[in-house]
Amino acid sequence: MTVLMWLVVGYHVASRLAYVGYAGVALSRQKRCQSFTARWGIEPGFRRFRRVAAIVMINDGASFVVACLATRHTLQLALPATVVIPVGLVLVFLGVATKVWAGAALGARAYYWYDFFNPAAVIPQGRGPYRVLRNPMYTVGYLHTYGVALLTASLPGLAAAVFDQAAILAFYQLVEKPHVEQLGGAGGA
Repeated sequence: MTVLMWLVVGYHVASRLAYVGYAGVALSRQKRCQSFTARWGIEPGFRRFRRVAAIVMINDGASFVVACLATRHTLQLALPATVVIPVGLVLVFLGVATKVWAGAALGARAYYWYDFFNPAAVIPQGRGPYRVLRNPMYTVGYLHTYGVALLTASLPGLAAAVFDQAAILAFYQLVEKPHVEQLGGAGGA
């Protein structure tokens, strides 16, 4: 890999850490001492959090795609393109469709962890993909990252997909799941 490739992949890793780090620290502080709502109230506090969260999430997603493109053709597979491309496309479709379906079932506010700001707004359980999957956003909803890595034949992209999913699952275990369990829910994003 070239120096530029390493820099692009490093930027993506930093972007993922910024995403889960910001969400984890901000939501933990909100949970512990109402750092947003005590100062600004529920709705304005949530909007402030969501604004930054959206920026770091978009940056994270874009940096992943750029990393895959910058490191394309670094994954050597023994399979022909006639197999790899359809498999990659199916993975992208399944991952994106699951995220869209789960997001629609939760609503836009829950997608950004609104229940940390208004505990009365508990995430609805048993709707959409949550009827069959405990955590569709962070499990099946990550298939698209593996698909993009396959479509670009990017070995660092494949490693980044594993890292990204591990990071969000760690966030889930450390921050989101305890919060949901305390509210009396069984699900998660």
